[in-house]
Amino acid sequence: MQIELIATASEDSAYLPRLGLGVLAALTPKTDEVIYTDDLVKPFDIERDLKDVDLVGISVDSKTASRSYAIAQAYRRRGVKVVLGGIHPTALPDEALQFADSVVLSEAEDLWPSVVEDARQGKLARIYRGELPDLSRPGRPFARRDLFRSKKYVPFQVVQTMRGCPYPCEFCSVSTANGTTMRFRPVDDVLGELRGLGKLIMFADDNVMIHRKYSGELFQRMGELGKHWIGQCSLAAVGRIENVKLMAESGCKALFIGFESIDEDTLAFTGKRQNRPARYKDVLEMLHEHGISTWGSFVFGFDTDDSEVFDRTVEFGIQMQLTMALFAMLTPYPGTKLYRRLLAEGRLTDPKWWLGGDHDAGSPYYVPKTMTRERLREGWQRAWQRFYSPSSIWKRWTVRQQSSWIQTLGYLPLNLMQNRLAKHKIGRGSQRFRSAQEFDPTSTMLSALASEAGPVVPTSANADEPRRLRVVGE
Repeated sequence: MQIELIATASEDSAYLPRLGLGVLAALTPKTDEVIYTDDLVKPFDIERDLKDVDLVGISVDSKTASRSYAIAQAYRRRGVKVVLGGIHPTALPDEALQFADSVVLSEAEDLWPSVVEDARQGKLARIYRGELPDLSRPGRPFARRDLFRSKKYVPFQVVQTMRGCPYPCEFCSVSTANGTTMRFRPVDDVLGELRGLGKLIMFADDNVMIHRKYSGELFQRMGELGKHWIGQCSLAAVGRIENVKLMAESGCKALFIGFESIDEDTLAFTGKRQNRPARYKDVLEMLHEHGISTWGSFVFGFDTDDSEVFDRTVEFGIQMQLTMALFAMLTPYPGTKLYRRLLAEGRLTDPKWWLGGDHDAGSPYYVPKTMTRERLREGWQRAWQRFYSPSSIWKRWTVRQQSSWIQTLGYLPLNLMQNRLAKHKIGRGSQRFRSAQEFDPTSTMLSALASEAGPVVPTSANADEPRRLRVVGE
């Protein structure tokens, strides 16, 4: 059979390969041809890019749902079987079934061989549901990295060590698809995969230090590999000096940290009690001292937010000399406690907002408690523009003896790129701001900077195995 795996894109999509689809490709029988299509690298033209394949699999999140459904419908009109999977179909399987022949719930890899065989025999089930994969089983296949050839991808190779999150954050959708129980890959398997990759690594885990014993063993053994890595981490983990020191010694150069808010009341209200604003300053100073750059994430629009929260948060980011920051408006994703609460309170302005075309233009999709929707949107825009203004960029730049190449060489290009994003996309609502049809400053700039850290060598642990693979838009 010919099987096309499609990674659909939205305005918020990043130039990162879809690791999950790479794993499904590795699990596909060698006798079948896999075609990998990344909608961001080469936007999918529904009139011209439909192919004569036997099966189509599409990975769907809420912001790509409308795009995914359109492509699925176009293929089904041609008589091609379509399977949808990912976090959005898991949250709303009945909706997804309106646009697909089958839906795979939760994580797909243990179910994928059955899906492929059922498609071959012409007896696809409507829904595939199973237990969450046991990641602790040694020898699970690595993603087929020979699918991810585009030079538009950021030069960090993506690796995942665990799934699941135990924190009960009201607005987060991670547990919808991955569950609340933490599951870890064997450290030996992770190290084996890392040895076959280049110098620059991005851990895709939601929290790289959520389990001190596991992460401790991994990072201690990573030191000899000489990797430079970035990842996402909770404030609770980096609040301990021994954890920060261990990460730095293993090659950590930058962390994405979900502060979410600088207000105690807001964090308590949303269930993010592990964040303690009184300790933010000490934590960030520890990271600076160990050469780890920080990209902070903040969310506006909680019921406890007042109209001053925007300026207060920006001032905090400037004073703490954050390398970068991401500001988001609270979004009611389906399947979350937040969505269910706002729906019950009658505060959703568009209960199916993901079916619209321009997600940015219609947000926020609910009525805030302490301000108007317009005031929330204006404050969000102002935060982006103030934080990435030339004066703020200059005030935040700090270079120390321990600072990595991300902080010394990367700081200005990254912030100037974000200044452009704040001006054109956030402020003016420009669509296709980061379209792959145009020059992409992020990937190109990071590729140039990465040369300072050594070459990227994409390989696959199973590269010697013959596979029938084809990549669209390399």
